[in-house]
Amino acid sequence: MKSYLFVLAGVAVCAAGGSALAQNAPLTLTSPDQQLVMHFAIQPSKDAKSGGGKLVYSLTFHGKQVLDDSGLALELGDQAPLGSDVSIVGSDAGQGIDDYTLMNAKVSKVHDAYRSLAVHVQENGGGHRAMTVEARAYDGGVAFRYLLPAQDAMKELQLKQEDTEFRLSMDATDWALALPSYRSSYESEYVQLPTTAFSNQGGVSSHFLIGMPLLMHEPGVAWMSLMEADLEGSSAMYVTNPSGNWAGHWFVSKLSPRFDNADLAVQGTLPHHSAWRVFMVADDPGRLVESTLVYDLSPASRVADTSWIHPGKASWNWWVGDVGKDGKPAFTTDNMKYYVDFSADSGFPYMMLDAGWAAGRDITKMNGKIDVPELVRYAATKHVKVWIWLYSESVMDQMKEAFPLYEKWGVAGIKIDFINRDDQRGIQFYYDVAREAAEHHLMVDFHGTHTPWGLERTYPNVMSYEGVLGMENNKVGRRDSPVDRTVFPFTRLIAGPMDYTAGGFNNATEDGFQARNVNPMVMGTRAQQLALFVIYQTPFQMVSDSPQAYADQPAFQFIKDVPASWDATHVLNGRPGEFATIARQSGDEWYLGSMTNWTPRTLEIPLNFLGKGSYTAQIYEDAADADKNPKDVTIRKQSVRGTGTLTLHLAAGGGCAIRFIPQKGR
Repeated sequence: MKSYLFVLAGVAVCAAGGSALAQNAPLTLTSPDQQLVMHFAIQPSKDAKSGGGKLVYSLTFHGKQVLDDSGLALELGDQAPLGSDVSIVGSDAGQGIDDYTLMNAKVSKVHDAYRSLAVHVQENGGGHRAMTVEARAYDGGVAFRYLLPAQDAMKELQLKQEDTEFRLSMDATDWALALPSYRSSYESEYVQLPTTAFSNQGGVSSHFLIGMPLLMHEPGVAWMSLMEADLEGSSAMYVTNPSGNWAGHWFVSKLSPRFDNADLAVQGTLPHHSAWRVFMVADDPGRLVESTLVYDLSPASRVADTSWIHPGKASWNWWVGDVGKDGKPAFTTDNMKYYVDFSADSGFPYMMLDAGWAAGRDITKMNGKIDVPELVRYAATKHVKVWIWLYSESVMDQMKEAFPLYEKWGVAGIKIDFINRDDQRGIQFYYDVAREAAEHHLMVDFHGTHTPWGLERTYPNVMSYEGVLGMENNKVGRRDSPVDRTVFPFTRLIAGPMDYTAGGFNNATEDGFQARNVNPMVMGTRAQQLALFVIYQTPFQMVSDSPQAYADQPAFQFIKDVPASWDATHVLNGRPGEFATIARQSGDEWYLGSMTNWTPRTLEIPLNFLGKGSYTAQIYEDAADADKNPKDVTIRKQSVRGTGTLTLHLAAGGGCAIRFIPQKGR
């Protein structure tokens, strides 16, 4: 990073130790393209001493106000919030470029320029505590975090709460993941409501917490997404609207409290830095999906040898109720070998063995139903590797003993479920698992989990996360539908890989759907299920239905062909809750997925993402009668070029999936 000096509003910007005088003139940070401008200032207060006041920031985009003056403060111990009566004592400015490669992600190469500003403040009274707010501005958003240096006024970190405000310039439309408590699996709908509706006077119960990511739209101004990155040493952030005012359109942070002491969120030593608060801003929601800011702000890989980490699709026994080749459920080693055979015949590298094999809570012993080492041995003869399911609390107790055992057995990966916590120790659990698993060549898929925050860049053996209202809900109710599926690309998916577990081939109309546990149905068309393998990015991709469901089905070819990791991602169109079309590149091929809610649509898709040359488009689309017979898929081929367009006809609850193969010599 190259550092330099700014001169702002006639005030020389200098390092924290470079001046003993308070410098309360506003400071400005501008994105490289100059479209995002972040301001830091001291908001005078009648209670402040020596000309100080409240530390605030604001944000404009294309010259329009996005965030009004919003407070920045930390509640530490039993003292007044640090940030409520401070002066700016200096600042450092810089710039840099995040240039790196990603494994098994939505892109393989990243090159993001940014400008940075560190704002140093000091408390005017009390112990004269010091704090720095470090900020970065990219072309696609801004991020900031709190830095607490070692200092005489504080011997240890006792963080009760973080009072970070996000004061929207207008009553935005939000797609909010409303959660009931700090202990949840992040598996719920994203509720579309104005910001004012989340105040305790706005009609939505004020006890709800809003989980990350939060999607917001200020009409005529911007689309925004709020999330976080680099949580190591911290607890997770939620937001609420505390305004108590029917006209209040702002949020404030709420940190997940520790389980052992609910009065504290984070406990530790100094120096300390918080997680990054990431605020993406764009003209169109698709640009938010393409963003890599969460990865930019996460530490680089700590796994030296990654040669054993591979993306891929997996057969799965649980969703269909362990149905065997005779059509009857059986949780036995022989029946699991049937799923291994299916993976081998389909070209899938993995088989996912779900819950029920361990001896109760002891994950170092088997209960006699499944012989895991024998299943792994058999799978190896078929060039297939096995993942196994684990209960999170057992992992917390036994990972040091269990992970070396799984390595000895030859297990490829572990799916850890029902974590349901994101307090400081809960977040540390993710890092401990990722590190310990990497030491024993185990890939990881987190379920019952907080949404991603960039951990998979630091530990690329972390392949995926659930944290979504997935297809499993078809087994018990109607909560999974094409409506929510068209929300997730612009909400949950922005945070990172999403193990939604697509691939249901028992497709039903909205009226014809019935929830059932064995051989479950899915609402919407088969072509939409194919499209999800492109739209929903995850390097560990479930192929959820039974082998019988895919037998002799021509549309299954797309699932066999589609990759599980990508070199480039382009969102071609879409609106949350309505429709989405995403194109992704793998090598010299491109894949496209498009889907709609219950409204049929005709979409014109420019193909300029293809670049030069001709391609053969293998198109899997809703048949003419798919609105009544949603299993019907039309498969055709067409020669296309990047200068042309494709017309997609999507049925109600429908979709389209396309593979683009370069034509040689053209």
